Amino acid sequence: MVIRYDAPLNVLVSTKGHPFDTPAFFGMFDAMRGMTWTHVEQPATAALMSPEGASDFDALLFYDVPGLQFKTPKPPDLIAPTEAFKSGFRGLLDAGKPMIFLHHAIAGWPLWDDYAEAIGARFFYQPGRYKGRDHPDSGYVFPVEFTLTPEGDHPVTKGLEGGFTLTDELYLIEMLEDGIVPLLRADYAFHQDNFYSAANALEARMWTRDGWTHGPGTDLIAWAKISGNAPTVTILCGNDAKTYGDDNFRRLLRNAIDWVTSDAAAEWARSG
Repeated sequence: MVIRYDAPLNVLVSTKGHPFDTPAFFGMFDAMRGMTWTHVEQPATAALMSPEGASDFDALLFYDVPGLQFKTPKPPDLIAPTEAFKSGFRGLLDAGKPMIFLHHAIAGWPLWDDYAEAIGARFFYQPGRYKGRDHPDSGYVFPVEFTLTPEGDHPVTKGLEGGFTLTDELYLIEMLEDGIVPLLRADYAFHQDNFYSAANALEARMWTRDGWTHGPGTDLIAWAKISGNAPTVTILCGNDAKTYGDDNFRRLLRNAIDWVTSDAAAEWARSG
């Protein structure tokens, strides 16, 4: 791929920590006109997580799962971010650096509450704590067909006003923070009878829910949030090649990139 130094928009795309169809995923970004993108894998991403390190990028898109070392059939080792990373990431939010968190990125840095606060939710691969409260492991189900319906009128859902259908993965999670702007909801019943235990899956017991209890989860699939002084968008779908190639999903993701990097989003975040 040609390096586009003259592109009006440059997005850093961070991956690693969870398997995915790499040709289909990166092909999605190759098809986006009027922008360029740079792929960086964890843990190298961490070296760029500061206002200085990320200065060449207009937005940061996370499709990674840092802070966990999977050891199936045993529970994962949980790794805390360094103090340098914490300081740099907070500095990015304070500086208003736009961010997008995609699909499994909501599981990142499980030992650091500030990361979940920036996103607005967390996927727990095993039971954990957030701000002194115990949470069960989260739920997953795939492939499942569902319809996404926009809530309100927002630039991120422009052109998707009639809703659209995907076959993708869904999560059973709770919202952790107030102050989000709902963007898309799914017409699916988010209760534990329709999902499977993430902790069981890591013990090589996929597609089971025995011994697992989880309360009702959110039907929100996408939302916007002010994190520090930064506009952020979280999109929970994005599991496989079928979704990467879906025209509506591509529109959603490109809309999110265009919006978080807009003057309007920056002004919104500063005024929050």
